[in-house]
Amino acid sequence: MSSDTPGAMRPALHWTQTPPAPTAVVLVLHGGKVASTAPAETSQLSAARLRPFARAVAKKMPDAAVVMLQYRMRGWNGADRSPVADARWALDEIRTRFGDTRVILLGHSMGGRTAAAVADDPSVDSIVALAPWWPDGTETDTLSTRQHLMVLHGRMDRWTSPRLSLQATVRAADRGVDARWVSMGPAGHFMLMRSWVWTRRTVAAVGAAFARIASAHDDDNARQENRR
Repeated sequence: MSSDTPGAMRPALHWTQTPPAPTAVVLVLHGGKVASTAPAETSQLSAARLRPFARAVAKKMPDAAVVMLQYRMRGWNGADRSPVADARWALDEIRTRFGDTRVILLGHSMGGRTAAAVADDPSVDSIVALAPWWPDGTETDTLSTRQHLMVLHGRMDRWTSPRLSLQATVRAADRGVDARWVSMGPAGHFMLMRSWVWTRRTVAAVGAAFARIASAHDDDNARQENRR
């Protein structure tokens, strides 16, 4: 991917698990800043915070490929929407490697906003959004009725608005999207309070999406066998 910034910064994919023929791919999208053109690095807390989630998902779902996207820059950057181009690049890379395998997007904070922005990609089956940054409350308008959305948000979040993420979830559900919003109680933005509960519910949400994809995959295989 070509760079539009000095230093030729490029996005990168960091694979947690890569079975040879995955049933689905889980693309992990970490958070960031409202505005920053500083390089994103794997050592930064926004990325480090999601690595345990990626490992937990991989452990529970050995037939899923699990990969985290490292953005070029730390920030959303207004109209530039910097991580969106990176996520589209990642989806193209996944398609090149695994064909039409379905993708589950797991995004925290800015990663949740990025996930919603690329929901129009044909590979995307589901979004699991953790404390998503949806400042307009309309970010989910990109989802189609064939897709699935699960949102986890703590009511004590002072960085992103649980009210607006609920509004966006209800808005999606009203259009016929399979959309659910789950309160994480008096939790803040960084998923530190009762972190094991965040992990367990996240793995369950990704697991439910994975099970739907696996079931559809099995049905397709059965139909092909019946045609022979």
